[in-house]
Amino acid sequence: MPTHWTVEHACSHQVDHDLSNRPADKRAGFARWLVSKDCADCWKAAHGADSASKEEWLAIKRAAEQEAAAAWATQFDMPQLEGPAKTLNWGERSRHQLMTAAHTALVVEGTWDDADWAELEEKARSITRAGWWIDQRDAEGTDLMELLDAATVQDRGSENPFR
Repeated sequence: MPTHWTVEHACSHQVDHDLSNRPADKRAGFARWLVSKDCADCWKAAHGADSASKEEWLAIKRAAEQEAAAAWATQFDMPQLEGPAKTLNWGERSRHQLMTAAHTALVVEGTWDDADWAELEEKARSITRAGWWIDQRDAEGTDLMELLDAATVQDRGSENPFR
């Protein structure tokens, strides 16, 4: 079974493709699919600007999220997070997003009162490890109290590993 296929792409360039990393029974179908696509050089030329603008858009979005997270942390007296420098901003954004989702689900749309929320906030303040917040980034806001309870259980040993 051949492993190299010469494909004439939609952009009319001919390219030799090494398909040896694909199963033998998938190579011909993949080569047919490649015919309908531009070659890599033409694709990059056409989409290079899109890629740069996407990166720029993402950087702007992350900066806005970071600014909102920092303002929120100051407003609600949240402690600085700890951990490797490269995780601190991500942890702050994750904490802000999860706390905001929890407030919406539990207080705004739910049945919690100020006292219930104050208890959750106090538990959240005790978690200062950025990695913990990053690990919880996909959690539902309604699950936050249970997650905080699990993280703050003192009978795990002499020290809370999440501080």
